Amino acid sequence: MAERSTAAVDVADNSGDDPLTAKAGKAATDGVAEEEKTAEKTAEATENKAVERQSGEQPSLTTPELHSGHKLARRYRLEECVTRLDGFSSWRAVDEKLRRAVGVHLLPADHPRARSVLAAARSAALLGDPRFVQVLDAVEENDLVYVVHEWLPDSVELTALLAAGPLEPHDAYQLVSQVSQAMAAAHREGLSHLRLTPSAVLRSSTGQYRIRGLAVNAALRGITAERPQRTDTEAIGALLYAALTQRWPYENDAHGLSGLPKGVGLLPPDQVRAGVHRGLSEIAMRALANDGATASRQEPPCTTPDELARAVSTMPRVKPPEPEFAAPPEYQRTTYQQGTYGRPQPHPASTQPVVVPPPPLQSRTGRALKWTVSALLIAALGLGSWQIADRLLGPKETPKTPEATPTIVTDEKPAPPKPIPIKSARDFDPLGGGSEKPQAIPKAYDGDPSTYWYTDNYYSARFGNLKTGVGMVLDLGKAQKISSVDLSFLGDTSVELRTAPADAESEPTMPNEYITRASKTGSNVTLKPIAPVTTRYVLIWLTELPANDGNFRGKLTEIKILG
Repeated sequence: MAERSTAAVDVADNSGDDPLTAKAGKAATDGVAEEEKTAEKTAEATENKAVERQSGEQPSLTTPELHSGHKLARRYRLEECVTRLDGFSSWRAVDEKLRRAVGVHLLPADHPRARSVLAAARSAALLGDPRFVQVLDAVEENDLVYVVHEWLPDSVELTALLAAGPLEPHDAYQLVSQVSQAMAAAHREGLSHLRLTPSAVLRSSTGQYRIRGLAVNAALRGITAERPQRTDTEAIGALLYAALTQRWPYENDAHGLSGLPKGVGLLPPDQVRAGVHRGLSEIAMRALANDGATASRQEPPCTTPDELARAVSTMPRVKPPEPEFAAPPEYQRTTYQQGTYGRPQPHPASTQPVVVPPPPLQSRTGRALKWTVSALLIAALGLGSWQIADRLLGPKETPKTPEATPTIVTDEKPAPPKPIPIKSARDFDPLGGGSEKPQAIPKAYDGDPSTYWYTDNYYSARFGNLKTGVGMVLDLGKAQKISSVDLSFLGDTSVELRTAPADAESEPTMPNEYITRASKTGSNVTLKPIAPVTTRYVLIWLTELPANDGNFRGKLTEIKILG
């Protein structure tokens, strides 16, 4: 059940009416073909389908009859059917080539929405944004259309989180911040979701929210919208409303949540449940402001995900709750602190007889041992006296004066550090979209301080809470010993110096594979390791960006490595 609830794409969520502005298109059908029981009926059905195609009639929406163990493209082995609905089915499968779990949508090639599903899947795959569950393949083969996507068994649906109760204000803030920024990026590329429900949002173990079914969920169901940006913005507002109140912001129950009382309209979250964060309540109302609903303080409504993301970024950041510590055990007072120290203690009624030891060395063996030790001491004293007298009365020798060795004074000083040339460099963004202005990389070490490499624009100094950093990897050509790195920025920037292990044969691909050597904040910084480090690959890792025209962007003008 855990795997099914955290599948990469869940298109089977039918609980409640869809309150969003998107409406599902109705596919005309002539009826579902009865299950063939004999080979003769199968052949007859095949002929009838060919006649229907030639006559232009609408083909029947029959879900492909596949079974567990069936293989697609001799690679994807179907394991469990998760959904069978409206002419398509969704499966949990195994990619036998890469040995990982995947999800698969299947529908007949003559399905009326097959073309749109293929187009939506291929467009979503080109986005390549890690905040979305990735489409891995979209293929038409053997009268079948199938879409392969990621399967995330370790993530938890927002539906399951809300079943346990409303989210903490910090978690709700992260939800609306991350989802609105992700959807803003998708709409900039011309993609919309149109079915952004609690089952379409997953939270990983690290607190990162990921969105599944971008464009594909709507295409599978034939959902369209005249104003897709407004539709997705209202859906994000509904998610935030549910996260704050554990109620669905419409009269009908949906997604395992109770709706609002009928006839009272859209109430602000802080009037539905006590203790709701006021700022987040107003953000939810601004996103839901539609068909007569208004924000609680008359701010303008947010009609696009980008407007919503900007509104969230301007509000004070919601801090995470303070960790709770267990109370220490009750302090145990010692005997001294209780005032019993020095008092006579009660003795037991019965006493044991005290055994008196015999006087030491009174036996025959003891007396012999005493005389032996005395004789040894006398002999030692005599030998020592003779040696002292021999030294005092013996002939004196004139000590030879050792010849003085001339001291050679040199004026040599340690060689000054020398610049190490940079053979090549590339942008490093493994926690984001994978690319960060690669065309401007050479400007960071061209010797011209008027040119620079720059990052993308972000809504906050910490990359809009999308990732922990971004940077640039420098290749020195071979392993060399470096003593410091000088960096020049436009604006105060927080930066870390990281290096690959000395024996690294290839460039590491993740930040934690580099070793942090130094860190500093400023516009002109010198990063010095505790001791010179031998490495070939150097990572300049930016962790906090300066302000730039209302947003935040890093600009690196010059790099100088000294060895």
